[in-house]
Amino acid sequence: MSTALENLLVGHLEAGTIPGAVAVLAPPAGAPEVVAVGTTSLDGPAMRTDAIMRITSMAKAVSAVAALRLVEAGRLSLDDSLAEWLPELADPRVLTSPEAELDDTVPADRAITLRHLLTCTSGYGMILTDSPLQRAMAADGTEAGADPVALGADEWLGRLGALPLAFQPGEGWRYHHSFGILGVLISRVTGKPAGTHLAEDLFGPLGMTDTAYSVPTEKLDRLPAAYRFQDESLVQTEPAAGGFYAAPAPYDLSHAEPVSTAADFLRFLRLLTGSGVVDGVRLLSVEHLGAMTTDQVPSAAKTSDSFFPGFWESTGWGFGVGIQLAGPYAERYGWSGGLGTNFFVDPDGTVGILLTQVEMGERMGPLVDQFQQVG
Repeated sequence: MSTALENLLVGHLEAGTIPGAVAVLAPPAGAPEVVAVGTTSLDGPAMRTDAIMRITSMAKAVSAVAALRLVEAGRLSLDDSLAEWLPELADPRVLTSPEAELDDTVPADRAITLRHLLTCTSGYGMILTDSPLQRAMAADGTEAGADPVALGADEWLGRLGALPLAFQPGEGWRYHHSFGILGVLISRVTGKPAGTHLAEDLFGPLGMTDTAYSVPTEKLDRLPAAYRFQDESLVQTEPAAGGFYAAPAPYDLSHAEPVSTAADFLRFLRLLTGSGVVDGVRLLSVEHLGAMTTDQVPSAAKTSDSFFPGFWESTGWGFGVGIQLAGPYAERYGWSGGLGTNFFVDPDGTVGILLTQVEMGERMGPLVDQFQQVG
């Protein structure tokens, strides 16, 4: 007998929204429902439940936990300057307004801290309207987009650090770049690429055996193709068993995001629903888990130009996750990735994971919204 989750995915498969998908709906206790539909590419084999997916920004929650574990180990502080580790960002200049010319700046009133990175209030981030800063980021390769990163971590941070901040640290909100900076910070504090540290400190203890920054040759048959909509048709951007993640990059990816599977990401989310404990071992304190999953952004920073229209009406931001502040899913937290991925965690511990490989846009929005309602 088909379920509401399977019916949702099959409906969008038949409508041409996706070539395939994997999804999980897991109750607080008991076996999860795992569904795979469609194919790994438009003309490929059947989608597998263990498909290795480009989870993109879903990984922000993973980076947040890794950083908080460094705080708990005494290697970082939430509110101290990061200049020791990130000299490129020491003594930044700040635009007098987000639309100002790049030389119309004032000194920063305060240093950038780990709290600023975790809450996307560092002053760096996506600029959604035309401005000198947006054009400069597009020109120097630091503009965010759906395509994989094209610069190594140090070069990326150096270029970003040469640009002014859009606002004083802690006084505004812009998405994405703070978490790229966070990856570089993790790398420099630990003395190894962020992916290596995460494998040792988090992925290994959690049993996340398929989560990494590249896919080994023997697992490439589990990597689906990636797509975006163009003129109402799906256009392939990366082939199945190929593309950016099919081999280790020739540069450091500490500012980038890994691939993962539904089973692996469920293991990560069970760390959160288990109050920071997995298999009897505490990996994250209750205090930091609580801060991570509650709104941490000041009201004054929630301006209409900081993200997509209406975002702040019922949503907050913790450390790497969005939080529903009102409505039928109040206190639910989770986030999406740019290639059609999404997860949520309900207050009772119910977990949902959606993994497609179709770039977010008008066609994908209804699927994500409907997935949220299935839970």
